[in-house]
Amino acid sequence: MEQNLNEIIRELSEIYDKDSEDTFVSVYLSKTLDTKFIQRRIKACRAILSGNELNNFDLSVKNIEKYLDNPNIENIAIFNSSKNNFNKYLKIPVKVDNLFIIDSSPYLRPLARIVDEWESYTLVLINTNSAKIYSISMGKIDDSKKLSKDIMNKHKKGGMSQARFNRLRRGSINSFFKEVIEELSKRADKQIILAGPGTAKTKFIEELPQNLEEKVIDVIDISFEEENELIKKSMQLVRENEKRKSDDAVKHLKSEILKDGLAVYGANETLQAVKNGQVELLIIQKDFKLAGWICENCQYVGEGIKKVCPYCGNETSEVDVFEEILEFAERTDAEIEFTDNEEIKDLGHIGGLLRYK
Repeated sequence: MEQNLNEIIRELSEIYDKDSEDTFVSVYLSKTLDTKFIQRRIKACRAILSGNELNNFDLSVKNIEKYLDNPNIENIAIFNSSKNNFNKYLKIPVKVDNLFIIDSSPYLRPLARIVDEWESYTLVLINTNSAKIYSISMGKIDDSKKLSKDIMNKHKKGGMSQARFNRLRRGSINSFFKEVIEELSKRADKQIILAGPGTAKTKFIEELPQNLEEKVIDVIDISFEEENELIKKSMQLVRENEKRKSDDAVKHLKSEILKDGLAVYGANETLQAVKNGQVELLIIQKDFKLAGWICENCQYVGEGIKKVCPYCGNETSEVDVFEEILEFAERTDAEIEFTDNEEIKDLGHIGGLLRYK
């Protein structure tokens, strides 16, 4: 992807209206523009807003409509606030649900889910004398590198002993593997999948340094001629690995809770830990929302409804508490894991593994 979503999410997480006004319009659209959806949401929002908020909304919608002239718009996100002179337009390489949301800050959950569920990975297709390294992000090939080397494949009788031939051949293969490893070191993501025919890929793993070997999540036996099938299969493996990682995170959270270890759970405890920068990994139930409020002046968040902040007396805005927790997590460099594991419900739909207590 042209823009790094992690960097964009971090940038957006720092932005909010300090006057606690609902001035940011966040729009997510997939495939062909659904004009009925847009108009229905505009009408609903205009019926609720008034005064300065309505004026800002109308101006922001005008800014957003400039991007909607193309009837074949496909997978985009737009964040706009006329009052705050803020505008951000993104092309998203995967399908998103249509959303039109007004809040005191940009709505980030769909972007955070994309980053979690479509993690980048590196695919290596290799045999003894040829290799292809693919960098795959958001379900598409971002980049690829092909390497090859002439390796002696047959022993000719008469000029060289079999032992010497085998020794030279092994040396040539090892030299080629080191070349591939050097290239892989430059571009490897957090996850690596190795693929290829025969035993070459197994021998290649044996040559990998520990920091790269630890990233290998799977090995696929496949020929070079099945390249297209390999890409599809690798994507499926990454999705399955993401599901395992999600389940393991919930399991780890429960284990830490049982021994009163480095864990918090439930909205209030998790919120405070995230704000304090304690959370290493935030675990959120997919699609769950919790009604609450925020005072943008003092950044206090609470469940339920409050029109006035009990701490500083400023007006508050209605929010999804989980969205605010997610934003605090982004600001403090916590990793975020979305899960559909049923066991997270019993823990208040949210929890965190801590850096310290």
